[in-house]
This record gives sequence, C-alpha cells and structure tokens, in this order.
Amino acid sequence: MGGAEDLAARIKSYNPRSNAGLIGQAFEYGRAMHEGQFRHSGEPYWSHPVAVAHILAEQRLDDATIVTALLHDTIEDTKSTYSEVATRFGDEVAMLVDGVTKLTNLQLSSSETRQAENFRKLFMAMSKDLRVILVKLADRLHNMRTIKAMRPDKQAQKARETMDIYAPLAGRMGMQWMREELEDLAFRVLNPEGRASIMRRFITLQKEAGDVIERITGDMRYELKAAGIEAEVFGRAKKPYAIWRKMQEKELAFSRLSDIYGFRVITRSEMDCYRALGAIHQRWRAVPGRFKDYISQPKSNGYRSIHTTVSGRDGKRVEVQIRTQTMHDVAETGVAAHWSYKDGVRAENPFAVDPAKWISQLTEQFDAEEDHHEFLEAVKLEMYSDQVFCFTPKGDVVKLPRGATPIDFAFAIHTRIGSSCVGAKIDGLRVPLWTRIKNGQSVEVITAEGQTPQPSWLEIAITGKAKSAIRRALREQDRERFVRLGRELVRAAFENVGKKATDKALDTAAKRLRLPDRHEILARMGSAELTAQEVVRAVYPDLAPKDVAQIDTSRAVIGLDPGQNFERAPCCQPLPGERIVGITWRGRGVVVHAIDCGVLAQFEDQPARWMDLHWQAGSHPPVYTVTLDVTIGNDAGVLGRICTLIGEQKANISDLEFVDRKPDFYRLLIDVDLRDAEHLHSIASALEAESDVAAVERFRDLSRSSQEPRAS
Repeated sequence: MGGAEDLAARIKSYNPRSNAGLIGQAFEYGRAMHEGQFRHSGEPYWSHPVAVAHILAEQRLDDATIVTALLHDTIEDTKSTYSEVATRFGDEVAMLVDGVTKLTNLQLSSSETRQAENFRKLFMAMSKDLRVILVKLADRLHNMRTIKAMRPDKQAQKARETMDIYAPLAGRMGMQWMREELEDLAFRVLNPEGRASIMRRFITLQKEAGDVIERITGDMRYELKAAGIEAEVFGRAKKPYAIWRKMQEKELAFSRLSDIYGFRVITRSEMDCYRALGAIHQRWRAVPGRFKDYISQPKSNGYRSIHTTVSGRDGKRVEVQIRTQTMHDVAETGVAAHWSYKDGVRAENPFAVDPAKWISQLTEQFDAEEDHHEFLEAVKLEMYSDQVFCFTPKGDVVKLPRGATPIDFAFAIHTRIGSSCVGAKIDGLRVPLWTRIKNGQSVEVITAEGQTPQPSWLEIAITGKAKSAIRRALREQDRERFVRLGRELVRAAFENVGKKATDKALDTAAKRLRLPDRHEILARMGSAELTAQEVVRAVYPDLAPKDVAQIDTSRAVIGLDPGQNFERAPCCQPLPGERIVGITWRGRGVVVHAIDCGVLAQFEDQPARWMDLHWQAGSHPPVYTVTLDVTIGNDAGVLGRICTLIGEQKANISDLEFVDRKPDFYRLLIDVDLRDAEHLHSIASALEAESDVAAVERFRDLSRSSQEPRAS
C-alpha cells in the first residue's frame, strides 16, 4: 500500500511545488476515518483510496485531485462531514469530494428512466468540475482490478456498468489507456471464455509467425531513419476485448482478422508526421478508406493523430498512428491533460482542451431535453460514437458521429436547414435521406419552403441535436393531431382492460408519469413517445390484462381517417408490434410499410402522402403473412421437423418455395401467418435452435413494391 511519504515523493517527482504537508495531512485524516473498515478481500479499506490516489498520481494530476482521491469515501462511509473536510482542506477539495460522493450514489445500472436521470446528474456534476469524474474513473479502475473479491452477481453488475458507462466515458474524454483497461477488466468478468480463447490464439499465432511486432517495428525504424526522420516506434497487440468486438462486428473468425497489431510513431514535429506517413506508404501498401487525419481535423477532446492501415506482401494489415510527443500526451490523458504537470510545472500543452468548453459542447443539445428517455438516448449516442468529417458545398468541415445521415448534417448546419430538408446530394449524386455519410464526402442539402420535419426522420437521425429538434418541431406542429391519435389509442387500451379513459384517470397517469397534464400524455402517445400500456400501468399497476377478443383485422391500425382502408405492403410485410408508416394511394386507401422499408425512398419528396400510424394494442389473430428465408441441411426428415416446429409455435404455413437445391443443403422461402413481431421472434428462435437449420432470416423483396399492393 505504501505510506504518505511514498505518495508525496511520487507527486514531488513531477510537481516539485506540491504541498507535501497537505498530502500527508489528508493521508492521516483518511486513514483515521476508515480505521476498522475492511474491503471484501479482507484488506484494510484504506488501501483502496491510497491506490486511487496513486493511479491519479501516475497521470501527474494536481494536489487537489490527489487529496480528493484520498478522501473520496470519507463523507459517504465515515463520520466525516462536508463542513469538516472544507475546514481542514478547503472548499475546493470539499466540493470535489462531495461531487464524487454524489456520483457514487448514482445507481447507474438501475431502470432505464432512473439511468437517464442519473446521466443528467452525472453531466451536471462533471460540468461543475471535470476532476470529479477523473477521481470516479480511477476509483472504478481500482475496483475492477480487485473485483475478484466480490460476489459473482455483484461482479457481473459492476462489469456491465463499467462496459456500458465508464469505459465509453473514458474514451470520450480521450483517456484511451483507461478505456482499454476498463473494457478488458469488464470483458474478463462478462465473457471469460471468449477472452481466454483469444489469448490462446495469440500464443499460437506467436509460435507460428514469431514476434511480428519486433519485426515490423524494426522495419519501420529502418525506413524512417533512411528518410532522415527522427522518431520512436512502438508496437503492440490489440487488447482481447478490442479484437472480440471486431470479430463480432465483422462476423469474422480470429484467423481471418488482419489488423490485430497496432503501431505508434512519435515524431519530433508536426511536419515529420506527414513525412513519416509518406515513408510508410512508400514501403507498405495503404489500405483504401482507412486513412484519417485528426491533426488537421482534431477530435473535440483534443485528440490529434494521423491514422492509416497498411498491408504487407502477405496481405496482413497493421494499423499505424503517427503523432508528436505533445499530441501523444493529450492522446493518453485526453481532457485530463488540462490539469497534468510536466517537468515540474503545470503542463501548458497547446493541444489540451479547456474542460469547461468540452463539457458545454457535449451537453449543449441536451438543455432543451425534458424527457429522460430522450436525454439518455442523446447522451449515449454522443458518448459512444466515433466521428466522420464531411464537407459543405463551400468546403467547410462538419464533424458528425459515425453513422450520421444527411438529416443529421442538415441540423448540424442550422435547425432551419434541417427542418426544411427534402433531399440531399452526396458528392453530387442524389441519395435517400437515410444514407450513411462517409469520411471526406461533400454533402449538399436540398430544402423546400413549407417542408416540416417528418415523424419518420426520428428513425433516420442519429445525433442528439437532430432528434431533439425534430421532436420539438413535431410536438409543436402536430400537437393537435397527436392528441387526437393519443385519445384513440388510450381509449382502446383502457377498454382492453375493462376500464374507461376518463379525464380523472388521465390526470392520475400524468401525475404518476411526472408530466404536466393529460394533454401532454395524449400528445406523447400520439407521437409514439409513450405507449398505451405505460399509461394503463400508471393508473392500474396491478391490473392484469383480461382475456380479450382478438382485434379485428379491419381495426388493426390506428390513425386512419374514417372509412379509410389499409393494406400491408408486400415488400416489407409489417407486423403488429413494429413501427409503421402509411402511404396514401388515390382510390385505394393506405399502404402500410415498416418504418425501415427501403421502398419509402420513392415517396421522400411527397410528404403529404405520409401518415403516422400505429398498430392497435392487444391480441391480433395469426393472419399476417411474413416470408422466412431458411437454409436447411439436406437430410431425411429435416423439412418435416421444420414444419412441425412452426406448427408447435401456433403458426400456419401458407406457402413454401424451394429457391436453391444443393447436394448438402436446401434454401427455401416459407410464408408463415403470424400474430405479431413477438410471434415472429419465437418462431425464428425455435428454428435457430434446430441443429439442421443453417440460417434463418426474414425475407424482404423490395421489387414487390407498393405500386402493386395486395390485401393484408
């Protein structure tokens, strides 16, 4: 554990002006407060705050942060108080300790709504002083390093919380080393077999190929020296979790993964970064689409580096990052670089980001969010996302999260541009609004007077800013329509449980759901932000739904005008329980599409034909046909077992077509009549569990578009 002298000496090594007396005083006070307390492992509890302080000292942080680490559990777990800490160590330390205490009390793995409230509080605590989260991250890191002493269920809970919240937060703050270690420690708990298998394969690979890292590092040093570039080269294998995630994302076996090694080149100057890039690209072949220049376009947390991926003669790829030492300091510590010391003085790193600006940039679009679910969604999107850089037609750079669409781009330019968007061009070509923007593309937004945000845009947009603006606009422009639709939804839902949706019942629901009034409930139900079941549960939490008659197919969809008929689109075959949208056809009623149906692109420029629709809540009859694409082994009796399985799930096979016959397998399309999306899921799960079923997917044929609709 080490004493106060060890810690003070470590701090003095990077900050000679450190107040050793203050550190010693905090050490003794913390030890006295935690006297008689023990950790799950049996060690004295005091060993934990000391370890947290050492982790922060490794990051060369200031005295106030180190003292906060030593005292971070005193207000919560001992007889110490805020006023006593303030009197002994000053208001700054007391506020930091109080901030860490409040973060510790946030049960971040609880229910979704609570989690959203907690995220909001977390960001508020961070906005007062980001050092609060630095201490909390170090606290979590030490707890994860010593997690084996906890009960297995507690280990799993802490590991999931770490993977979902703390690791991405460390990454967003630019602290990559901490993100990687947190992910790996959590991965060790959540999937020990997966991690062990990757470690075993690494050992096998090393035996077969020798020390690849040493060989490539040597080759890079030689090339850089030959080009007259002074630089250090470091290589390493990626962490097991990073490799596992890549295997899952790309659906590749370990043997087919190419870029499992990463190399870092640290140069003397920014110009040398580009010279080093040239030398490396001359010797090894650059992989198209894998080059990113974060020096000319830094990330919001101050990260600067050139990324490239190159392949050798054997086709094996390696990732290379090129940066200067100053850039490297920020890359390792991220936003924390603002407080770190170097050579005895507070580091004046020109690339370090002002934490206050960083946190305000991160939270600016959340200010208008009143709904906890919306806030949580927006925060998660912003924290978990990587970035792409694209250009306006005038050449200005726009930063967006990976996966962003022209809708996100339009709202990033201006809310007015986003709201009046009717189409987009990427690199001069007209594209659907849900197209994913890639690095380096030029995006032009096509606007039209009178256009307003469409409800389907919520499924297309991915940035918090765009989603917030769309929801606000929809609430304003469609409030009356949503209230009418919500009234119909709530009436049907209450009737299903034998009750009436009276004003008094809705007032009660509003109070319990913490909404201003019943009109807000109806508006949110109509805009699909609140489900009818949630409203019923708010008023009658213990009321189980009665066995009600199945919903008539003619009344299955809510939101149609009186006397209007509907047909299910044959291209996407939407099911009850799925998000839907309607397209009107003159003389033929409404064709209902799944919200993600590719055919909807044809109607992008005809917003007047779009209708907001919902499936009626309740039990639907099994009459909605969906086509399954199933690949089975060519063995006796397999097809019979498949048909039996589907029958056991209370579904009827209405058609069956063989589309491919091979000696060892058959591929066939099976039309199955289903109740809803849940029914589809149970059938797919049952088929996937059958050993002779190689693959089962939902089949969608966009060529059967809504120009030729058929009856539902």
